[in-house]
Amino acid sequence: MDGKLAVVGLGSIGSMALWQASRLSDSVVGFEAASPGHSRSAAGGDTRLFRMLYRGTPDYYPILQRSHSLWAQLEAETGQNILTRCGGLSIGTTDGPYIPSLLETARLNGAPYEVLSREEMAERYPQHNLRPDDIAVYDPHGGALRTDRAVTAAVAAAQANGATIHTNTTIDGIQEPDDGVVITCGEKSWTFESVIVASGGWSRKLMPHFLQKATEPYRIYLTWFVARDPAEFSPERFPIFIRISGDRSMYGAPAVDGATVKATLDGRGVPTPRADSVPRDLTSAEISETMETVTEFFPGLFPNIVRSDAFPELFTSDGKPVIGHVNEESKIYYATGFSGQGFKMATGYGEIAANEALGKRTFDGLEFARPQRFKSI
Repeated sequence: MDGKLAVVGLGSIGSMALWQASRLSDSVVGFEAASPGHSRSAAGGDTRLFRMLYRGTPDYYPILQRSHSLWAQLEAETGQNILTRCGGLSIGTTDGPYIPSLLETARLNGAPYEVLSREEMAERYPQHNLRPDDIAVYDPHGGALRTDRAVTAAVAAAQANGATIHTNTTIDGIQEPDDGVVITCGEKSWTFESVIVASGGWSRKLMPHFLQKATEPYRIYLTWFVARDPAEFSPERFPIFIRISGDRSMYGAPAVDGATVKATLDGRGVPTPRADSVPRDLTSAEISETMETVTEFFPGLFPNIVRSDAFPELFTSDGKPVIGHVNEESKIYYATGFSGQGFKMATGYGEIAANEALGKRTFDGLEFARPQRFKSI
């Protein structure tokens, strides 16, 4: 036996699962096909949004609450500034499909928020050019997560706790004999008491057929712009935002580098054949729509895309993650398929996966995420 637990994939979720597992066991090993925080993973792109306000699936809220605490814990443990606490804005049509649903979920969960009229937005956040029937909802706990710092900090913390790391090691097979779980990389093999599969878009080859049918790699792209006055878009003055106004939608983050603002079309992920061959260049249609939207939404940004990139992510057929064992007997635990919504809850999901895979604790309220829901498809 080579250890109690292996974590396959040290990206958004795997790095956090490794960190949490290293606090529970002195026999934890992580496997990464490239290196932690590499630029082609789903964690690429500098930042991800953290927010406590969202629409739908009230069961996310306890995980968000726990994740908020764990991000602070990771910062304290590693000395890294990971979560830029700048607040968050959700913007949309007053009676449209977005804002009323978001407010309903917030009221169900008891999340704090503040509704801002168009006039109040013009006074507090003039960077946004709102339409006449737009309003905003302010999230005091919103912020921008620094993805590369988060992943590398979590892996470093796990190593400090005694975890072993194998980089440039692509796990291409997984089997479950009677005496453990065997994972392979070419001719090499290792045996562990249990294994967490958290390799994002690359997870499908390690899944049973029923989960392969329910998942698909997607291409997610991001774009950045230069501000006419960078101070106006600093974290101190410009919260993260999600905006769905009529026929246009966009999300983004402040200029954490002091120069460029992330502003990206929302909900534009599309299936891609392979996670390791995602087209990185934007299409002419993507460029055109992005520039048109920025021109309307943000007069304070030069509407020329100064940087863009694309990344793979694993989506499920229902848009919810896959968290758990495929059955009670299995020692293979899946933490994947986050469908573009996982990073803000990565610390919480990592804690859940580590505890459940090691048999330390079982979490309730996760029926929406359990793999078994796809067995009847």
